[in-house]
Amino acid sequence: MGIWFFGYGSLLWNPGFEYAEVRRARLDHFQRSFSLYSKYHRGTPDQPGLVLSLTSVDKHFCEGLAFRVKKTKKYEVLSYLRKRELVSPAYIESRVILDVEFIGKVEAITYLVDKKHEQYCPNLMLIDKARIIAKAEGYSGKNTEYLFNTNTCLERLKIIDSEIVCLSYLVKKLIKKHDY
Repeated sequence: MGIWFFGYGSLLWNPGFEYAEVRRARLDHFQRSFSLYSKYHRGTPDQPGLVLSLTSVDKHFCEGLAFRVKKTKKYEVLSYLRKRELVSPAYIESRVILDVEFIGKVEAITYLVDKKHEQYCPNLMLIDKARIIAKAEGYSGKNTEYLFNTNTCLERLKIIDSEIVCLSYLVKKLIKKHDY
């Protein structure tokens, strides 16, 4: 059958690996949020950006995509994702149970935030997040690209994430006014 991976951020619009199947999926008791400083991909040590993290939160859920990878590609994809996602120890590779559209419950691998890591910043105000995202840029590109691509993909999938919708609006206003 293969192995499943759960994408909730950049994997939605840029998986970067070959997969056999992709479906909408829901992860119960977890929440996606811009609460992780990025000092490499979308920022620098001097001017960190923000990227999405996934944390356990009762009575919440996160919708995204489940990617099924053939068994023969399992180690290749794991190696690729570890290089991409584990740039710092801020993420923890974890096995979770997803509810995959038209399939049901499956075990999948995803990357959860380490709540003890110094880059984890759960208490930032929305406007502060917007200011950081509006000006940050890292090895993988502008932080705005990460936000806007994620928002566009979620809209296409008809997944509503109020934080991402609000941040997209605020960041566009800040950029237009050059007020960041």
